Amino acid sequence: MTHSYGLRSGTRSLFARGFRQHGRLNATTYLRTYKVGDIVDIKANGNVQKGMPHKFYHGRTGRVWIVTPRAVGIVVNKRVGPRIIAKKIYIRVDHVKPNNARIVAAERRAAAKAEKKAAKAAGKPLPPKARFPALPTKAFFVNPRDTEVETIAPLKYELLL
Repeated sequence: MTHSYGLRSGTRSLFARGFRQHGRLNATTYLRTYKVGDIVDIKANGNVQKGMPHKFYHGRTGRVWIVTPRAVGIVVNKRVGPRIIAKKIYIRVDHVKPNNARIVAAERRAAAKAEKKAAKAAGKPLPPKARFPALPTKAFFVNPRDTEVETIAPLKYELLL
């Protein structure tokens, strides 16, 4: 059989709703206000077929350039061959979520600035900080003389009626 190259081909798991995520959407999805210049994430919602973006834009991040009653216009960068084109697309608010990466980064910068100010007031130099993943726990030796060995065995199966 030949392969289909339709508009929604290859989106079975892409647009599928998660476990216990079926049914109506929350009211916050529709009550959230978007302003021009907001950074948003595009995540197509399989519950709502209207205003759904093309599968290429699923998971992309863009900037709001216009707000309409039911949708928002988003500018998204799309690579076409060697060049990157700014595409303006309209997407319903059901398929858009605000991007929180900027908020988290701003909070991190504010905390670093406060720490730097405190170190300067104390007269201590502040070493440059880098974010690293959590290190594994420190190694230690277990002394068999100090610990008691406990034998574990499964319980015998009994039919409970």
